[in-house]
Amino acid sequence: MNTKTILATPQTKTDQKPAGLRLFLSKLVKQRVLVFMSVPFLIWLFIFKYLPLWGWTIAFQDYRPALGFWDQKWIGFSHFKFLFGDERFLRVLRNTLAMSSINLILGFLTAIVLALLLNEIRQVAFKRIVQTVSYLPHFISWVVAASIIQTTLSPDGIINQLLIWAGFIDKGQEFLFLGIPHFFWGIFGASSVWKDIGWNTIVYLAAMTTIDPSQYEAAEMDGAGRFKRMFYITLPGIKSVVVVLLIMNIGYLLESGFEPQYLLGNGMNVDYSENIDIFVLKYGIAQSNFSLSIAAGMFKTIVSFILLFVANSVAKRAGESRLF
Repeated sequence: MNTKTILATPQTKTDQKPAGLRLFLSKLVKQRVLVFMSVPFLIWLFIFKYLPLWGWTIAFQDYRPALGFWDQKWIGFSHFKFLFGDERFLRVLRNTLAMSSINLILGFLTAIVLALLLNEIRQVAFKRIVQTVSYLPHFISWVVAASIIQTTLSPDGIINQLLIWAGFIDKGQEFLFLGIPHFFWGIFGASSVWKDIGWNTIVYLAAMTTIDPSQYEAAEMDGAGRFKRMFYITLPGIKSVVVVLLIMNIGYLLESGFEPQYLLGNGMNVDYSENIDIFVLKYGIAQSNFSLSIAAGMFKTIVSFILLFVANSVAKRAGESRLF
């Protein structure tokens, strides 16, 4: 009996792998329609996301468009050394991190608060009006939005008129808000919230619909008010969604945008409005220094990749939901 058992044991282990493979192939056949539907996306992903990565080699060359790939002069990490020794790049890195952090914090908090408030509205008509009004700015291009912001913040704009009406300033003492450098980060944060707050609430409102209504009924019977129901039922119910979105947004921490900084920036606030993308455009592409622009973009991608994995690992150690 013992001999048969010992001999049968390795056979059972070796049969597990083919069984697992057969199970995978069986599921693949059953879901073949979904697999075929995903093929165009995978092709697009490979062509536009992975294939261009060979261009990173330009960051290690003194690239000249007229020369072939093997005729380029290889200079190693010279462009990276130049970047981290350049005061302009360190300044735009500071601006990028500051604006991304402001956008991350304000965007998260305001979207969650608005979603919580909308979830408590019982009048459907009023709720739809508020949602529509908050969604509309998202569909306005930054060109139009920047024009509205510039008009609002101009010396004869509505903000200065309200300050004069409230008695905070006298006529003739109007502020040129976009001309005060250290005001730019606040203007950018407020503009981003105004433009995207409604759109960012969609995911949270969708997550709230999955919460069991009986929990609210039980809490109400126990005497819990609206704020307690929000704090003890709604927020824990959407915590997994919040954590996953937070991880994704941390991965984009160096993606502070391009259009708002480019359109709202000017010579007076350039020390605070210029970010990495504008640096790449101004000192890389515009001056035909393609190797420098690739090096800056490569740095941004690698740091974003590291931040994503670190945030995901922290969430995993904390026992929260994660991407992978």
